[in-house]
Formats: sequence, C-alpha cells, structure tokens
Amino acid sequence: MIVELSHRITHGMVTYPGIPVPEIGVHLSREDSKQVYAPGTEFTIGMITLATNTGTYVDTPFHRYADGSDLSEFPLDRLVDLPGLVIRAEGLPSVGLELLKGREVYGRAVLLHTGWDRHFGTGQYLSGHPYLEPEAADWLAEQGAALVGIDSLNMDDTPSGGERPAHTRFLAAGIPLVEHLTGLDTLPDDGFRFHAAPPMIAGLGTFPVRAYAIVP
Repeated sequence: MIVELSHRITHGMVTYPGIPVPEIGVHLSREDSKQVYAPGTEFTIGMITLATNTGTYVDTPFHRYADGSDLSEFPLDRLVDLPGLVIRAEGLPSVGLELLKGREVYGRAVLLHTGWDRHFGTGQYLSGHPYLEPEAADWLAEQGAALVGIDSLNMDDTPSGGERPAHTRFLAAGIPLVEHLTGLDTLPDDGFRFHAAPPMIAGLGTFPVRAYAIVP
C-alpha cells in the first residue's frame, strides 16, 4: 500500500509566514498549441514560480551551510527507500528526548507525528506549532538517524529569536529534514519504507518533494 504524506501545492497557498506564495500559470495553452502542432494534437505547458520552501519540502545541508551538499549533490539513498519509524507526539507542545530514548533510530527515517497538519492552510498552522526540542535533535543525530521529518510548520521552535538548533545539528551531520508532512496518523509505528526525493537542482538546498510511504 502506498500512503501519501505530502500537501498539494496550489496557486496562492501559504506554507510559511513571509515566504512568497506559488504562482501557477500557463506558458502554452491548449488553444494556442493548435497553431504549433498537427490538427487534433494539443498540449499545455505550464509555468510555476515558487519559493523552494513551499508545501512539503526537504532541507539538505546547503540550506544551512554554504559548503554543504545541495539538491544535486545529496545522496539519493539518504532520501528514498528508508526504513521508517513514527514517533507519536500528538497533542504535545514539543517532541522531547523522553519520547525517543529506547527507540532504534539508526539508519531510519524518523517521522514526528504531532497532528499539527490538521491546521494546514489556516492561520492557526502558522504559530504555536509543535517542534523538536534541541536535546532530542542532538540525540537523534548522535544515534545516526538517516532523515527526520515532522508534520508541523518547522522542526524548530520558530519564535525562539531566530535560532534553529535542530536544523543546525542535523544539516551539519548530513541528515536531511522533511517539513510539513501530512497523513502520519495513517502509518504504522514502523515496518514501512519512506521516500522523499526532490529534483537534482544545483545551487539549491531546499525543494518540494512528493513524500510517501510504502506499507506492506
């Protein structure tokens, strides 16, 4: 079974406060294509302008560090076909170390299920969101998690004065982050494979992904 874990990207949607919204339009319409192709053959070619932090997206080291791997350089095996683990933290203001200790996270995609995705697309989603506590981020990095994801606005506590301890720790260790996940409530706690690959774009550290899980 394939489980969708991404939000749809739509024209004008807000993902994060202050980041420009995507603009989706048409470069070549079906009507105009009639002048280009043989009779009865029509195509449409779209155009999109969007900030890289739109919808469900992955952060690679270049997002935080100038000498870090960008989207085109980051290893694909750190983004796809990863054994998954869900940490249940629904209703909690943050994900602390007590929820993680004793769990086997080495080489796994650790997905933090807070339930905050139910507010996506509303004003409530944009503030007061759950996040990963710095000590928990340190532990996950030390234990060798392959990837960490969350169904919330940000992995870090965004009203914290601009500090991003989880981003700093993970991306320094080469651990990608996937933010704005959805549907983690439909996954089992483990026993699934996680996938979240972006395009190979040089010079960018962040981009939307089609995140999904394969559950036997």
